[in-house]
Amino acid sequence: MPQALERADGSWAWVVLLATMVTQGLTLGFPTCIGIFFTDLQWEFQASNSQTSWIPSILMAVLHMAGPLCSILVGRFGCRVTTMLGGVLASLGMVASSFSRNLSQLYFTAGFITGLGMCFSFQSSVTVLGFYFVRRRVLANALASMGVSLGITLWPLLSRYLLEDLGWRGTFLVFGGVFLHCCICGAIMRPVATSVAPETKECPPPPPETPALGCVAACGRTIQRHLAFDILRHNTGYCVYVLGVMWSILGFPLPQVFLVPYAMWHRMDEQQAALLISIIGFSNIFLRPLAGLMAGRPAFASHRKYLFSLAFLLNGLTNLVCAASGDFWVLVGYCLVYSVSMSGIGALIFQVLMDIVPMDQFPRALGLFTVLDGFAFLISPPLAGLLLDATNNFSYVFFMSSFFLISAALFMGGSFYALQKKEQGKRAVVADALEQDIFLEAKDGPGKQRSPVIIQF
Repeated sequence: MPQALERADGSWAWVVLLATMVTQGLTLGFPTCIGIFFTDLQWEFQASNSQTSWIPSILMAVLHMAGPLCSILVGRFGCRVTTMLGGVLASLGMVASSFSRNLSQLYFTAGFITGLGMCFSFQSSVTVLGFYFVRRRVLANALASMGVSLGITLWPLLSRYLLEDLGWRGTFLVFGGVFLHCCICGAIMRPVATSVAPETKECPPPPPETPALGCVAACGRTIQRHLAFDILRHNTGYCVYVLGVMWSILGFPLPQVFLVPYAMWHRMDEQQAALLISIIGFSNIFLRPLAGLMAGRPAFASHRKYLFSLAFLLNGLTNLVCAASGDFWVLVGYCLVYSVSMSGIGALIFQVLMDIVPMDQFPRALGLFTVLDGFAFLISPPLAGLLLDATNNFSYVFFMSSFFLISAALFMGGSFYALQKKEQGKRAVVADALEQDIFLEAKDGPGKQRSPVIIQF
């Protein structure tokens, strides 16, 4: 049946913005509450820290690595269907995980299936904002990011409340129903009218003469369309950015996974331990939009890369304070300072990528970036779990996190400064050559011909 198309920047756009906020809260906010179930899952399956930490690592890895697949589905079926499909997959994953009998089943259900569904819902909901908002796009993205903060605030409190009465299996079953709200949010995202008419009929291509080679060529074109390996080879700034962020991710998600077990290891009440994550989320409700609006100001345009590195540096230094003491009020102060650095990273991570890569190449650069980051998310929690099993001391996990974050910040800041100096040197050479060219032209006169100056870099 024909459907009426919505108008960009219309009144329905604000309803879609609300749906996007809810979707981001349900998806990106969920991984922060996994640490609350850490002890119960270890007790249930008699598993080590390393074995249990594979659940959040697979979840976060698939959430990032499935970005190119989500882009293909959005291009084929649209944002509305993809968001609803993600809600169904996330719900099925959590319901199935409540019946799991071993950790391997949890890796597949709570890790892979739920992570895949969360990726589809999150990325397609972010994409639809670009169609609904044109004049107020920056404001819409800043407001939508508040959904992540609300999710980080509410998920731990809900998890702690349900865990006391229902256990982890009953809680996961309830989570399956909660994720179905992504389907409601997806139904709100009606198609938007654009200046380009959509294709109504797609003729099948003629069969290739060599099916094997045709399949390989099609896969190659798909990879080239969504993954910017050529930009990684030729753009030094993009290479520094990807390597630096990948290295930092080996330490960045560790506090979100191990903060609650660390607080309980210091004999803190379970409700107080869950409250620490909520403090981070509640602070981000105000800090993340503010950081996003400040990062978009022209005055910070030339300093965004260094502010990005500084946010990672502050994040790493803060983890050192957390490792030094397990007192509740010390950890509350840690969560507040951690929220500041976390908000800066969240506000700048995509803006810095836009500064490094031209906008016509940004989707491909973002696709490769999310895939490589997914590998880092996959490695980080199990690596910390191995360290925890070997030392039986949670403080070493935060020392490890600080090492990766501080070294990544110094690497990115120093590399960006060196690249900027190199670029300034090239511009100075070109300017000197132009001045010499103008001087010789004035000296020789307009009627004389002379050989051009050849400059090589």
